[in-house]
Amino acid sequence: MQTLVVSLKHWPARQPLFFLLLAGALWFALYQTLLPASEALVAALPVARDSHLGGALQFFFYDTPKVLLLLTGIVFVMGIIHTFVSPERTRAILSGKRLGVGNVMAASLGIVTPFCSCSAVPLFIGFLQAGVPLGVTFSFLISAPMVNEIALAMLFGLFGWKVAALYLGLGLFIAIFAGIVIGRLGMENYLEDWVRAMQNSQAPAAVQASGMSWGERLGHGFNHVRGIVGKVWIYIVLGVALGAGIHGYVPEDFMASFMGKDVWWAVPAAVLIGVPMYTNAAGVIPIVQALLAKGAALGTVLAFMMSVIALSAPEMIILRKVLKPRLIATFVGVVATGILLVGYVFNLVL
Repeated sequence: MQTLVVSLKHWPARQPLFFLLLAGALWFALYQTLLPASEALVAALPVARDSHLGGALQFFFYDTPKVLLLLTGIVFVMGIIHTFVSPERTRAILSGKRLGVGNVMAASLGIVTPFCSCSAVPLFIGFLQAGVPLGVTFSFLISAPMVNEIALAMLFGLFGWKVAALYLGLGLFIAIFAGIVIGRLGMENYLEDWVRAMQNSQAPAAVQASGMSWGERLGHGFNHVRGIVGKVWIYIVLGVALGAGIHGYVPEDFMASFMGKDVWWAVPAAVLIGVPMYTNAAGVIPIVQALLAKGAALGTVLAFMMSVIALSAPEMIILRKVLKPRLIATFVGVVATGILLVGYVFNLVL
């Protein structure tokens, strides 16, 4: 029996490729079961699925394990990648780029990553962990939830290519502009101490060595999961719980009643309403369609949409473990300014 336990303990190191394939298959299978499992959990409770409470519970049961699975998988992969490319090498590559090139690259990468704001945070942490400059990581954090292929495809289907293209251009502008501004402000001191220590620490000799075994690389990945997921999981649970409550109980009619373009404060009011909410692009666009059907202005509604998926309160709760309040406030202020500009431009042009 003892021989079997020892054999299982060292199995990942002896069969790393098979272990990674099996782990990836299990991760994917778990991810695919999240939606039906969340629906089954709500169905097992004495709660109507179409009630406010039923919708909030289904949202919580689905998004909490989804974000935790994404966080675990991405941090594990980043831990393995870190054994091939040290933070110092990553910094050297990016420092050779012209001003703004890194921000353009990060924002463009965000287009093809269909994450909601909370799901994008694991990659944000991973970029910081790899030594990517702060402003570049913010360009990705903004672009990933706000400008992705799901949002663009649904906007194209509902409103045509002109609206989708304008949204793409202005969304990328916000992500790139905000990242450059935050990078120029030099606010690295407002990262939490554990993140700064992770950035500034020299990679251990075993990580820098090219002759590491796959067993050592897998061990490094597991250590990163324990270190990072162990620090932020409670913030994820609290953030999704807040988002679920708001998602289930805020009525659409309340927002549509003042989201026209007849008054100047409609756009900032829509942004303020959108910030506490939490959903991804695919989840918020049907709400956008319903609001437009009730007479809301397109620019006002899209500003609301951007604030929901790029500045959600649950995202701020999760980021609080990584960023100090002043940096969070700067991030919110810069991005909100860009979103207000988008709202007013849409209302003016369309």
